Amino acid sequence: MVMQPVLEIVADDDFALWPVGEHESYCYLVLDGELTPADVGTAVMLIAKCNDFEPEEEHGPCPTDPLGTFLHGLLTMPDLLAAGGFRVTDHATDTVFVEPGCCNGLETWRDWLEVLDGTGCAYFGHNPSSAAERVGDTVRLTLDVYAEDGSPVVELPVDQVRTLVTGAQQDLQNFLGLAGTWAEQHLPAHAPAVTAALARALDLGPTR
Repeated sequence: MVMQPVLEIVADDDFALWPVGEHESYCYLVLDGELTPADVGTAVMLIAKCNDFEPEEEHGPCPTDPLGTFLHGLLTMPDLLAAGGFRVTDHATDTVFVEPGCCNGLETWRDWLEVLDGTGCAYFGHNPSSAAERVGDTVRLTLDVYAEDGSPVVELPVDQVRTLVTGAQQDLQNFLGLAGTWAEQHLPAHAPAVTAALARALDLGPTR
């Protein structure tokens, strides 16, 4: 069983602010420490696009240059988004038990800690409506709780899920390390701010 942090891909063939990889829309990009520079660029582009909103007036005027305009939301919005989540797959059978749905984000990955040590239940968007529920010493994972014709379901020991979550969190940390180095090379004037913003978008600050 594998748990991976994944970012939803929305391709942008016209993007030219920095090098990005070639991907089809509505797939997922796995975030870890093994990404190529082009795929790190893709991930940074996707997270910036998730936050490409007009910030409030107190966040300052939007820059007029294309790069500054594109990064403005990422660098100034207080609550950042990163469309995706932690996907759980049995690679032996290619069965997916948790797939982040619409409106789910990597910024909420700590919901998995609620499953283990808090409320005991979390949902991960819709279409599909994946869920994790703690039942005693096991965690039940359901790909789509609203599926009318049945859904893949698996029960895993709590300790195994805790190990999976720790590994996925480390993958995010490894990605952030890559992204920091990437930003120094491709966005030198913005590197510290971009790296800090990515850490916030992925909720990689101290445990709450």
